[in-house]
Amino acid sequence: MTLVSMNAAMDNLIALLTVLGILVAVAFPSLLGIAHDRRIDRQIRTAHRIMTSSPRR
Repeated sequence: MTLVSMNAAMDNLIALLTVLGILVAVAFPSLLGIAHDRRIDRQIRTAHRIMTSSPRR
């Protein structure tokens, strides 16, 4: 490999890592929100199941 192709390979690697970093920065909050929503839904289902299975006073 020549010096020119090494520079091109390094530039490509930096560009790839930059794109991946931006993708993670954009997608991570969304994935956290999805995980939060699923946890809340699970808590609601559990509470509903407890409310419907317990005897009424």
